[in-house]
Amino acid sequence: MFAYIEGKISELTPTYVIVDCGGVGYLIHISLYTYAAIKDQTQAKILTHHLVREDAELLYGFSNEHERKLFLHLVSVSGVGANTARMMQSSMSPQELTEAILSGNVNKIQSVKGIGAKTAQRVIVDLRDRLAKEDWGTSFSSAETTSANTTKDEALSALVMLGFNRIAAEKVLQNILKINPNLSAELLIKEALRML
Repeated sequence: MFAYIEGKISELTPTYVIVDCGGVGYLIHISLYTYAAIKDQTQAKILTHHLVREDAELLYGFSNEHERKLFLHLVSVSGVGANTARMMQSSMSPQELTEAILSGNVNKIQSVKGIGAKTAQRVIVDLRDRLAKEDWGTSFSSAETTSANTTKDEALSALVMLGFNRIAAEKVLQNILKINPNLSAELLIKEALRML
């Protein structure tokens, strides 16, 4: 229904962006990869996937066509819903995730919160041949993430929105920040996703 939404960014968090397009604010769920790509912008063109469920209509947004195609491949796998696909794309860049699938790296895919061994194997079995037929080599952005001065509160808010317990997430973030206090929000969230 919506191929993309272009307009002024009125609100941006690591898990969603609100784009003002013609006076209408569209709430679009995004991955950390997309967040890193648009966080310094005031205007954005977000490619979208419109998901209709019994209880909700949701928009998922992507910074480029390759991230969107990978998302659509992931949600086509039995047992992988939109939120799980977004979690996978927040834990790894599209290039890392594609390489893990193509190389059959079950452990890397299983390192994503909520992905067990069977689901990881199913993702590889279902998608390896499909992804191998597509040209992914030159399609990814060379800048995976950029550094910025962000707060623990931003990371905590993102983890809570992704469904993690607030107290557990806060403990993990504190432990990470003791070791490396200068992490950007997206790297802090990625590190926390590995530990939660």
